[in-house]
Amino acid sequence: MPFSAPTRGFRLHYERSGRGTPIVLVHGSPGDHTEYSRVVPLLGDDVDVVTPDLRGFGKSDKHLNDVGDAYALSGQVDGLAALLDELRIADAVLCGYDIGSFTVQALARKRPDLVRSLVIAPPVMGVGRRILGERSVDAFLHAILYKTSLVEDLIDGRPEAVRAVLRENLVKWSPPGSIASAELLDHLTENHSAPGAFLAGIMWFRHPEGNPVTYYAAETRPAPADRFPRHVTVLWPDSDPLFPVEWSDTLGDFYRDHDLHIMANTGHFSPVDAPEIWARHILEQVRAA
Repeated sequence: MPFSAPTRGFRLHYERSGRGTPIVLVHGSPGDHTEYSRVVPLLGDDVDVVTPDLRGFGKSDKHLNDVGDAYALSGQVDGLAALLDELRIADAVLCGYDIGSFTVQALARKRPDLVRSLVIAPPVMGVGRRILGERSVDAFLHAILYKTSLVEDLIDGRPEAVRAVLRENLVKWSPPGSIASAELLDHLTENHSAPGAFLAGIMWFRHPEGNPVTYYAAETRPAPADRFPRHVTVLWPDSDPLFPVEWSDTLGDFYRDHDLHIMANTGHFSPVDAPEIWARHILEQVRAA
């Protein structure tokens, strides 16, 4: 089982396959590298595919004592950058959705040498204070709940409670006919049921830089010269209650060079629902290189 060398005491578990142009697939929350298990085989053997588990997820370390900002967006970026440096990966196609999308975008800003282009699904920049609307607050209740001690008091270390919370997210964020719950619920429940495991996975939301509610409420539009510099392919699900399609209207204000593709009949867990679409656009970026 491959693990990185420790960075700030945290090892990252990862899977790696193929040889060629590097591709890095970063999962969401709740999740781990298996969210891309239907995408990886479609990419073939002529690319170098790395699927890590972020700190607090999957088989990666889940420390809780004296961790500082290790689980914050900036801490996750540092851990992922250290893994890519260790694997001697640069100029990669970075891919992610949910917290994985935030992570690869922040990594591209901090370490442009690691990045060729991005393929992402929401969250993207440009949502702004629309996140505070009634429908949005309802959709993002988890981001508020996870900041409270109710996690420690009522959920963490209690497998049935963990399963109930995960099921709520998987079902609520998926359209009818989605296989996300069937594919992920048992696996994620097992991952998050040990004492401390669920808590480690939600620590991301206790830091303002990664919590979508606090991040978007403070978001400002950049000057044109300061827009995101790398090419970005945005894959937007048409049935994601967290990020309605109409929020794609400001992409040009935040990204210099982007393509937008709407994924039909697809919910928030789009790598599970639409692996063929993900694989096709990732390989398009490989060929563009």
